[in-house]
Amino acid sequence: QVHLAESGGGLVQAGGSLRLSCAASGISFSYNHMGWYRQAPGKQRELAAVIFSNGIQSYADSVKDRFTISRDNAKNTIYLQMNRLKPEDTAVYYCNTRTGTLQWGQGTQVTVSS
Repeated sequence: QVHLAESGGGLVQAGGSLRLSCAASGISFSYNHMGWYRQAPGKQRELAAVIFSNGIQSYADSVKDRFTISRDNAKNTIYLQMNRLKPEDTAVYYCNTRTGTLQWGQGTQVTVSS
């Protein structure tokens, strides 16, 4: 059974940093292109960052040069290092495959105060 568990969110002041983790089970993790998504209040879920199975990364313009996605295949885990956070980064953050094919987890709330 597929399970995605996000953690690491919290409340932080603008300019601060957070590191999110997502542990996956029930999938052939190392073969999957994985992504971090976020959904702000009243907005659609958007794909913020992707890490391909070969380690290549891709970012939305809104997070480029501030966020870094990484993966540890031995731990079936992906990470999102978020630096220089802005109030507009406030959202619930989720992980999933690059195309969002897995059952969504609970997400982790990130709140950035101004």
